[in-house]
Amino acid sequence: MKLAEVVADGFGRVQEVVHAAVEGLSADQLIASPAPGANTIAWLVWHLARVQDDHVADLMGTEQLWTAQDWVGRFGLPFPASDIGYGHRPEDVEAVRAGSADLLTGYYDAVHEATAAWVAGLGEADLDRIVDEAWDPPVSLGVRLVSVLSDDLQHAGQAAYVRGLVLRDT
Repeated sequence: MKLAEVVADGFGRVQEVVHAAVEGLSADQLIASPAPGANTIAWLVWHLARVQDDHVADLMGTEQLWTAQDWVGRFGLPFPASDIGYGHRPEDVEAVRAGSADLLTGYYDAVHEATAAWVAGLGEADLDRIVDEAWDPPVSLGVRLVSVLSDDLQHAGQAAYVRGLVLRDT
């Protein structure tokens, strides 16, 4: 198995969990909170897609799909276009209302497709390229991709857990 295939498989697993977490849920179920101030499925999936879109677009040197494909307009959220959810407070989480599971999976699938196409062209030497010198030690492309995968898988798992709580209560 080639390295690019391993990375692509990791992002494919995120996509599988995202779909399993949201498919078949109503708009109300997507914004149900398991406890006051807790993250909702809509926020978790929106956030993980925004992080992946933001970070991978930066690595590719392209515009984020959030703005390039007007997902920002389709979601209509009350945040700046650059917002990825980092540091959101409970009232910000409540403001993320996707309207449908299809909107959430549509955005994530677009981000996934762009990520997978780009990752397919990576070679092992690419992973050592320094992409962020603001850290000590500087961050390589490989470390950034693992960071995005880790964050995405954690949030996708959280969304799946919240789904279980939401469906248990119905």
